[in-house]
Amino acid sequence: MPTTKVTRNYQITIPAEIRARTNVERGDVLVMEYREEEGVIKIRVPRKGKRKTRKLGKPLGLEDIERSIERGLNDCLRS
Repeated sequence: MPTTKVTRNYQITIPAEIRARTNVERGDVLVMEYREEEGVIKIRVPRKGKRKTRKLGKPLGLEDIERSIERGLNDCLRS
């Protein structure tokens, strides 16, 4: 099992073996989660490649986009 050391700035280096298996590249954003009951830090690598898209059946206007952003922000702030 590969190991890594925490620097004085609380940074870590992802071992080459893990980077190769997960295709992590410089600049990628990783999601970290601490599971207290297990005493484990879990790091998730975001998926790469094409994102799923949906056809709406109608063109989007600027107002539609702004309304969607506002709705998303309100949902995030409520949680």
